[in-house]
Amino acid sequence: MIDNSYVRTMARYNAWQNDNLYQAAATLGDDTRRQDRGAFFGSIQGTFCHLLWADRMWLSRFAGTPKPSIPGAESASMIALWDDLVAERRVTDTVISDWAAGLAPDWLSGDLTWLSGISRRELTRPRAQLVAHMFNHQTHHRGQVHAMLTAAGARPGDTDLMLIDLVD
Repeated sequence: MIDNSYVRTMARYNAWQNDNLYQAAATLGDDTRRQDRGAFFGSIQGTFCHLLWADRMWLSRFAGTPKPSIPGAESASMIALWDDLVAERRVTDTVISDWAAGLAPDWLSGDLTWLSGISRRELTRPRAQLVAHMFNHQTHHRGQVHAMLTAAGARPGDTDLMLIDLVD
């Protein structure tokens, strides 16, 4: 399904795009970032918070890092202050990149069993599928943020994965 090179590429893409969208969001005022825009997690900030929550939840399962202290239903309000959210996003992106860089060659071939808060039961799925899901989830919600940013007058940069080798 996927290999370690994919995981490292997607970790790099994740950090690049988070930086891209957070820079665009920083051009907006706090009230604008918090305005309910009808998205599933309400606002730009709420969606960013949910994404950070979800990344931390998956990292807790993949890498044994601490899981978020709040349930997913409260993820949109996980971090109140913009500067704190920016700082925590950077820390988490570094954790994702470090985890991807140190991934054992055979780790993706196994299964992961965890207690799912969404389904309220224990699930077992292939690790490769779950890693692909984590990166797909990021892209999905960053697309929502991109649309909200654009509607608010911000101008995020390119988002195409094929351009990743042109950045640094």
